[in-house]
Amino acid sequence: MTSDLYALLSIESPILSAPMAGAAGPELVASVCNAGAYGVLPLWHKPPDDFVADLIRTQSLTNRNFAVNLNVSNPYQEQLQLCIDHKVHAVSLFWGLDSDAVKKAKAGGLKVLYSVGTAQEAKFAEKAGADVIIAQGWEAGGHVWGRVSTLALIPAVVDAVEIPVVAAGGISDGRAVAAALMLGAAGVWVGTRFLASPEATIDESYRRKILGASEDQTEWYHELYDVSWPDAPHRALKNTTSHDWHAAGAQRPGHRPNEGEVIGHRPNGESVERYQSYTPLPGTTGDVGAMSLWSGQGVSQVNRILNAADIVKELHKEARSVMQNHSALL
Repeated sequence: MTSDLYALLSIESPILSAPMAGAAGPELVASVCNAGAYGVLPLWHKPPDDFVADLIRTQSLTNRNFAVNLNVSNPYQEQLQLCIDHKVHAVSLFWGLDSDAVKKAKAGGLKVLYSVGTAQEAKFAEKAGADVIIAQGWEAGGHVWGRVSTLALIPAVVDAVEIPVVAAGGISDGRAVAAALMLGAAGVWVGTRFLASPEATIDESYRRKILGASEDQTEWYHELYDVSWPDAPHRALKNTTSHDWHAAGAQRPGHRPNEGEVIGHRPNGESVERYQSYTPLPGTTGDVGAMSLWSGQGVSQVNRILNAADIVKELHKEARSVMQNHSALL
C-alpha cells in the first residue's frame, strides 16, 4: 500500500503534513512538498480572495502535488470549485461524511483524501470514491473527529478498506512513523512536529511551549475552546484557562469562569476571547499562553526547531533506521 500511496501522490516520502489552520501556510506546505513529501493546505476558514491568494502562492513555491483541506460541515461548494478551477491535485475532506463532495471533486479531476475516526466511516468514504483514507486517532492535536486511539484505529481501518490508509494522531518522530507503517498504514499525517519549524506561522511563545511540553501536558476537550467553532472536540496544551475551568467544576459553556473576557488581540487588532478557537499567529498580543494551544500527545518528541523539509528528511531517515534495526527481533 505504501507504493500505491507513493504513485498516487507522486511522492518519495510517506509523510503528509497535517492541515493546521492558522499554522500551516504556503511556505510550510511548499517546503514539505519540495522535500519529496505531501503538504496539505488549510484554506476552508478563509474568504475567497485569501483562499485564492494562498493557493496561488503555494503553487508559485512548489511544482509538486499538494492538497487543499476543506471542512464539509461548512459551505464548501465555492471553495471546491476554486480548487478545480486552479487545478489543485487533491482535496482533503474532514469533519463529516459527504458523498456529494467526493463526487464533485472526482468529477473535477481531483484526488480525494478523507479523514475518518472509525472503520465504518472509512468504508463510507471508500464507497463514495475517496482515494486515500486519513485515519485520525484520538491522540491528535487540534480538532479531533473520533475517539479511538491510533494504535487501535489503524489496523481496524486497514482491514476495512482496500485503498491506502494514512495514520494520524501522536506521530512526531521516526519510531512512531515506523510503528504506523507496521500497523499497515501506507503513510503518516504529522501536525505537532511541524509546529517546531520556522515555516509554521505561530506565535513564538506558543512554539516554546510546544518544545517544552511533556506527553501528559495535553488534554482532549469536548467543547472548551468553542467560541467561533462550537460542537467541535479538540486537543490542546493544558494552561491557565483549562486549570481555572477544572477548578470551577469543568462547567458547560455559559457557566465557565471569565467567559467573554478579552485576553488578547490578533495581529489585525481583532479581539481574542477566552475559550476562543484560535491559533495564536505571530504578532498576537495579550495572554497568549491562555489561548487554544493545539497539540497532540506526541509533543514530548518535539524538542528542537528544524526547517519543515529537514523534519521530513529526519522522520523518514529515523523510520528507515528503526525498521532495519528491528527487522531481526522476531
